[in-house]
Amino acid sequence: MADGPTGSTVPRRQLGRYLRDLRIQARLTVRAAANKLEWSEAKMWRIESGQTSLRSHDAEAMCKVYGASQELTEALMGLAKETKARGWWHSYGDVIPLGFDLFIGLEEAASQLWWYESELVPGLLQTEDYSRAIITADNPSEDVDEIERRVRLRIRRQALLSRATDPATLMAVLNEAVLRRPVGGKKVMADQLKHLVDVGELPNVTIKVVPFAAGLHRGMLSGPFIVLRFPPNGDGKETEPPTVYSDGYTGDLYLDKPDEVARYDEAFDNIWHTALNEQDSRDLLSTMAGSYEEQG
Repeated sequence: MADGPTGSTVPRRQLGRYLRDLRIQARLTVRAAANKLEWSEAKMWRIESGQTSLRSHDAEAMCKVYGASQELTEALMGLAKETKARGWWHSYGDVIPLGFDLFIGLEEAASQLWWYESELVPGLLQTEDYSRAIITADNPSEDVDEIERRVRLRIRRQALLSRATDPATLMAVLNEAVLRRPVGGKKVMADQLKHLVDVGELPNVTIKVVPFAAGLHRGMLSGPFIVLRFPPNGDGKETEPPTVYSDGYTGDLYLDKPDEVARYDEAFDNIWHTALNEQDSRDLLSTMAGSYEEQG
């Protein structure tokens, strides 16, 4: 039996999304799956919509009905245990196998992303060479094939900005340090900055830069973060509550309590209005790209 909702909704929503996708892949209706599991359709709906936490043995039973692999079953059983957590730090290496990235599911479902970065270009805006330089530095023991697989995954994520139906809206603010650190070398950095100028031409993408001259701003206190917002349903309410994501070195932080999200909303508003306007930011990106080309 599933328990009532407690703590963060993030793991519940993610678990529900994965189980729903597995059910659809197995070509089972909610009614058919409920019959096989001897549950009510209402219980199935609560699980798939993330309204309730789930015991690991129930997650295992669902995976068995849906024909999931053992690796995926174990991952979802681990995630089911996280649905009872009151504050949710998650280190991917603990229960989620490589490539089974919870953040990607949230990112793909989001309609709006408010992104502040202090040191590196956001993943959704990286070129292949820039991405490769970062992934290689972060995974020095991995072989070339694995590095390339991770690069391809990162680049594929960028499709959500240009997809034909409901592309996500991205509002990104970069600290000036991001522009001045030649990740991958001068040529890689020149191409990366030119790419930012090009992507910034998309109607759903706005890129701004906070110059050093702006002095103290909230981003210096908060560190990098992303606020994800989700599309409304039929009654105008968001299908899922807004979520703040912060990428840590050994673990990632998800926050979705209203007071927590409100603090990051305020921080982003301060950073956004401290930054150069869109045209001045574009001019600075172009100037820096030209400077790297001259040096290279």
